[in-house]
Amino acid sequence: MQIAVIGAGHIGGTIGRKWAAAGHEVVYGVRDPKSPKLESLAISPSYTVRAASPAEAISEGEVILLAVPGSAVSQVISDYGKAIDGKIIIDATNRVGQPVMNAMGLLAEHTPSAAVYRAFSHLGWENFQNPLLAGSQIDLFYCGTPGASQAVVDGLIAEVGLRPVYCGGPELAESIDHLTRLWFALVRDQGYSRRTAFKLIHEGAGT
Repeated sequence: MQIAVIGAGHIGGTIGRKWAAAGHEVVYGVRDPKSPKLESLAISPSYTVRAASPAEAISEGEVILLAVPGSAVSQVISDYGKAIDGKIIIDATNRVGQPVMNAMGLLAEHTPSAAVYRAFSHLGWENFQNPLLAGSQIDLFYCGTPGASQAVVDGLIAEVGLRPVYCGGPELAESIDHLTRLWFALVRDQGYSRRTAFKLIHEGAGT
């Protein structure tokens, strides 16, 4: 599968490398594809990734991971909304300090034909790098468009090493964001390590 990762920071860099190692064709969409900072992403004995402009990366991607800073996501969606419409889009951005942390509303406005998901937003990147904690697989809660594309996102989450937990349609994005706020409160205010995560434990029906 061809995947465009828009943004090459800790979140995008970590997830993109995991997907490339799983055999996907990953291209990072960044403002400066020749930046020396990208060299560490591209060098591995087991996989290759490359960098391109956001427009070029998006044109090639079947799946688009938005992993830019929260302050930049509105402009990215405004600039490239038509190009990413109709694709599978994963919103991993956090607009910290804004009334609405996710970009699902903007995506609904600019990409009405896309399958849009809210995922990889409520945990620190260290938990994507190492998805096992205290001997247990970390759960990733996510929401978004029901249907065939959900299985694709399930698979991509699993390939990072996390257990996907689908919570419902796009209207659940704010619930996912409450987990983000809880994680921030634990880590920033209560002194928990960034290697802090959540686990769903249940009995009876469910997947």
